[in-house]
Amino acid sequence: MTRPAGLRERKKLATRTALADAALRLCLERGVDGVTVEQVAHEAGVSLRTFFNYFSSKEEAVVAGDVATAEAFVRAFADRPEEEPVLEALRRALVDILPEHVDRAKLEQLRLLRRTPTLLPAQLAAFHAQERALAGVVGERVGVDPAVDLYPMMFAATVMASVRVVVTQWLDTGDQRPLVDLVNTMIDQLAAGFRR
Repeated sequence: MTRPAGLRERKKLATRTALADAALRLCLERGVDGVTVEQVAHEAGVSLRTFFNYFSSKEEAVVAGDVATAEAFVRAFADRPEEEPVLEALRRALVDILPEHVDRAKLEQLRLLRRTPTLLPAQLAAFHAQERALAGVVGERVGVDPAVDLYPMMFAATVMASVRVVVTQWLDTGDQRPLVDLVNTMIDQLAAGFRR
């Protein structure tokens, strides 16, 4: 019984990925405002109804790659050994997922799209959802309720913002070091409490 469910989930993931890739590809070619949901569905080879089974808008589809990377990071963090300190688990999770999910050329292209004002709500919604997911995992790890204790949400917001800053700096400066090196510097700085 589990095999068909696994196949079904793989098919759903493949459809979602195809739609996200089509949205990103078309928007990179034509600009976000020059692309319709119908064109994205056609490019992915699915119906308009199928598109709306996965995404509420083309903007949501465009940021889906960022969402997938953040989800992979949260899963990697959740899978770290319970006895590992929070910042070490964070370091290991980021080091594990970044090489697989971060491509400099693709990020350069995405930077241009991110300047499109119509993408901002989808980006903010994605960031907020991932911060909440990370806060939930942090809360479980340290044994506190994120609805009552500020630590998990503050930690998650700080981490997600720090990662965005590190990636932006890496792209803006053309730094040739591996992104993992900058992530290690970021974790060290967080561990030092921003003391210089």
